[in-house]
Amino acid sequence: MKKFTLILLMFVTSVGFTQNAPINFETGGYGTNWTWTVFENDANPPVEIIANPDQSGINTSATVAKFTALQAGNPWAGCESAHGSTDLGPFVLDATNSSIKIMVWKSVISDVGIKLVATTSWSQGEIKVANTLVNQWEELTFNFSSFVNPPSSEGALDQIVVFPDFDLAGRTQDNVVYFDNITFNEQGATSDVPTVAAPTPPERDPADVLSVYSHAYTDVLNTDFNPNWGQSTAVTFVQIEGNETIKYANLNYQGTQFASPLNVTALETLHIDMWTANATTVNISLISTGPVETPYSLPITPNQWVSYNIPLTAFAGVNMADIIQFKFDGGTGSQTIYLDNMYFFSGDISSVDANLLDKVQLYPNPVKAGGLVQLSTEAEPITIYDHSGRFIMSTKSTTINTEGLKQGIYILTIQTKNGSIQKQKLFVN
Repeated sequence: MKKFTLILLMFVTSVGFTQNAPINFETGGYGTNWTWTVFENDANPPVEIIANPDQSGINTSATVAKFTALQAGNPWAGCESAHGSTDLGPFVLDATNSSIKIMVWKSVISDVGIKLVATTSWSQGEIKVANTLVNQWEELTFNFSSFVNPPSSEGALDQIVVFPDFDLAGRTQDNVVYFDNITFNEQGATSDVPTVAAPTPPERDPADVLSVYSHAYTDVLNTDFNPNWGQSTAVTFVQIEGNETIKYANLNYQGTQFASPLNVTALETLHIDMWTANATTVNISLISTGPVETPYSLPITPNQWVSYNIPLTAFAGVNMADIIQFKFDGGTGSQTIYLDNMYFFSGDISSVDANLLDKVQLYPNPVKAGGLVQLSTEAEPITIYDHSGRFIMSTKSTTINTEGLKQGIYILTIQTKNGSIQKQKLFVN
């Protein structure tokens, strides 16, 4: 019988780090012939190794694991490999092995948990990440970089535990989950590509919007998104969750040229959504004939979509009746940003005065799921994202109802006159 540490050995031998030996449940691969013990799942139906029921997405593997989470089972029902044999090397958390990825196919949204366990059953517990897609394959990433190796008295990490449908709210039915391709990756590995699309803009009167690039409004015609200004930036248009998005790779600077000058004197605000994994400085400039240009620095929050509402008064000196270009700059030639929903608008910008920011408090925090959280300011609205940057909801109330939120960490942002500023983390237990 192959034990769990067969896969772990591939990552700690002198051959060096590799991502080419996943637990893939294929014939001759890893996982198929292992002993997977199901626990806390009522009658504990066994893990099945079956033909991939959906090869249309990112997972074209021939075989996958099937786990049936019973309605009568506990929310933390799962399956675990057998502890590894002593003649094979253990899994060691270090600078090159501290992140795990797994592909899942689920019909419901709920947490997936991963736990590493030592020989004596010592563990720091599981990490949970919720899937964001249903009825299609999705890859989830679990960052173990803050975890430590067990004390020598506890043995080595030689067992993996998978919680495919960790839902403390309780199941309303039996849920079938397929999982596959468990791989070990570099420290703190996070995708350098957004896995969720930019937030959908709110409905606005078309008379109050002039859109350069969005899928919610009608864009101005014949815009050149890649004029030849001698830049190193490579401009492409990529699909993210079926949503076309602009990608700037190797950013040093990048222009956008309008077919004819834009007159935005009747409008008040420029909106932009941006996502980046590695940029540290990004400026946007509005440019009028002259040229006259004024840069505005976008505060960076990596690995999540950030929505910026920039008052046009921030672009001092620029003729708002004669906007001929945008320019993004600040990159070193090694950074990548993604952009969506670039438009001007007037009306409610959901802003608060900057002098309120230091006074924002949440209480209680942490809060139990389903409880109410009070905001200590009249600022509105609050936009809530999960830890992966996925939009959850917006509210104009100073009372946040966490009913429907799963356990985890949520990011609250407040739209201010200076853009979207991350202010608080909300912990839901």
